[in-house]
Amino acid sequence: MESRNNVTEFILLGLSQNKKIKSLCFLLFLFCYIAIWLGNLLIVISITCSQLIDQPMYFFLNYLALSDLCYTSTVTPKLITDLLAESNLVSYTGCMAQLFTMHFFGGIEILILTVMAYDRYVAICRPLHYAIIMNRQKCYIMFTACCSGAFLHSFVQCLLTINLPFCGPNEIDHYFCDVYPLLKLACTDTYVVGILVVANSGMMGLVTFVVLMLSYFLILYTIRAYPVESQSKALSTCSSHVTVVILFFVPVLFIYIRPAVTFPEDKVFALFYTIIAPMFNPLIYTLRNTEMKNAIRKVWLGKPFWSGRQII
Repeated sequence: MESRNNVTEFILLGLSQNKKIKSLCFLLFLFCYIAIWLGNLLIVISITCSQLIDQPMYFFLNYLALSDLCYTSTVTPKLITDLLAESNLVSYTGCMAQLFTMHFFGGIEILILTVMAYDRYVAICRPLHYAIIMNRQKCYIMFTACCSGAFLHSFVQCLLTINLPFCGPNEIDHYFCDVYPLLKLACTDTYVVGILVVANSGMMGLVTFVVLMLSYFLILYTIRAYPVESQSKALSTCSSHVTVVILFFVPVLFIYIRPAVTFPEDKVFALFYTIIAPMFNPLIYTLRNTEMKNAIRKVWLGKPFWSGRQII
């Protein structure tokens, strides 16, 4: 690799070069990162220490919160420290490691959100078979499949990038190492690699998004004949998940579904799925969910917890 590479480190240009803006962003993203940890740890501990862990919906929500913590930790700490530094350097090895881990944990998050949509579909559209279809063994199999799929996706992304020669310049116009900005720096024709990257990232995001939308279309189609009260309960259990999906998927699709080109706006859109969505996930899932609020009261305040399924 050294014979093909003259670059041993990259310079991350970050969000801005203005010192006042950087200081403001430092305070803002430090607050966001603390909120991400507090919120997602609150969910993990509350679910693990209550009866909710026995329900498939909260089983996957628990792992979604864990993946949020891992995912945002691949990007945010580096972003925060770089906002105070004069020169934002990252080694070639560190850049490739960040690329791999970000796509790995991001892939897990995308696939878990898809499985959670399937869980809602089974709960609402096939309630009599729910306990059989979503038993604990199958939940573990689904989670393992999510991790395996994310690893394959991330491995391909890293393999496509690590074989590119970088001869200089070495300035990445982003606040983390991602495929498209790195393709822009490669000293070779990246047309074919760009197509493969779009096929890998873009199609993964698009296919999972279509599956999500299909699940909710089938849910809406099924509940149309339900009584109004049952419709409200069904929609209530799905609304939180739909909000998270939109917040996460829209910016992801904007960046990865198009040809391998970069725009200045990409950095702003990337903030949504690397920081903003992981920060709001705990709020969305707790403020609109009675079972989660009851579990939090039991675990943290010692108040009685009434376990009941919110589905159907």
